[in-house]
Amino acid sequence: MILKVAGEDKKYEEGLTLKELISLEEVQMPEYVTVSINDEFVEKENFDKTILSEGDVVEFLYFMGGRR
Repeated sequence: MILKVAGEDKKYEEGLTLKELISLEEVQMPEYVTVSINDEFVEKENFDKTILSEGDVVEFLYFMGGRR
C-alpha cells in the first residue's frame, strides 16, 4: 500500500500498525512524537492498535517548549 509519510509517498505492507511505522521510519524520540493521520491526532496508547490504510497521510510532530 502507498502512504504519504512526512510529505513523501512510500510503499509498505498491508496491515501495518502506526507503532510499526514509527519503528520502520526510525522516528527520533518516539516517546515525544505526536502523530496525525489524515489531520486527526492519534493518542499514544493507540499507536499499537491503529492499522494504517492505503492513501493515509501520516505526519510526525514535535512540540517544543522553552523560555524566551
